[in-house]
Amino acid sequence: MLEIKNLHASIHDEPILKGLDLSINAGEVHAIMGPNGAGKSTLGHVLAGREGYDATEGSVTLDDRDLLKMDTAERASAGLFLGFQYPVEIPGVSNIQFLRAAYNAQRKARGEEELDAMAFLKHVRQHLDTVGMDKDMLHRGVNEGFSGGEKKRNEILQMLVLGPRMIILDETDSGLDIDALKTVAQGINTMRGPERAILLITHYQRLLDYVEPDRVHVLAEGRISKSGGPDLARELEAHGYAGIENSAA
Repeated sequence: MLEIKNLHASIHDEPILKGLDLSINAGEVHAIMGPNGAGKSTLGHVLAGREGYDATEGSVTLDDRDLLKMDTAERASAGLFLGFQYPVEIPGVSNIQFLRAAYNAQRKARGEEELDAMAFLKHVRQHLDTVGMDKDMLHRGVNEGFSGGEKKRNEILQMLVLGPRMIILDETDSGLDIDALKTVAQGINTMRGPERAILLITHYQRLLDYVEPDRVHVLAEGRISKSGGPDLARELEAHGYAGIENSAA
């Protein structure tokens, strides 16, 4: 589903990714771990097409389509979703307005009929219990006044509502207490299935205790330096990144 070959990328002409290769098949959950500054968040932003994050070499395909030639909206319509490490607030725009605009924009891009307000509200409400959100939060500004845990649950709600094919979650577990972590993990596990793939970017093993990945990759010095099964995450939790960083240098 997602195929990355020899990806090089920079931020404001500063090289960050330096020949990254990664392949994720439909139905798989992969996790990327690594030290600060290794390029984990950069990878997510490059794949999503964020301005200022420039792919300078290599290729990325999603369902055999050239992802790097698409703008950000086209990537979203193609089924790519990025959950942010630090979700932003959008005062004056309610959650329900934001979600409906995003959902219908994607349906329109795919040539599908847009949902009216009542049909869309019904669609959203079926996911609220999964993320532990009250329906009143739908009418608040996007992330406005939300706690850290509420912002992360709101990201998962967006994911559930939009139903993307390729999900990238950038340190969604960051700053969560154990209850919020379990709720977020439940939402992620709800999306597991043969029709989509999930990439978890994380520092810690604890999310992977609830969302077991098929593969774990270590990103160091701008490229994948080691890959393995779920036991690799536990090894990193116990021993850290020092040896792997040295081998990647």
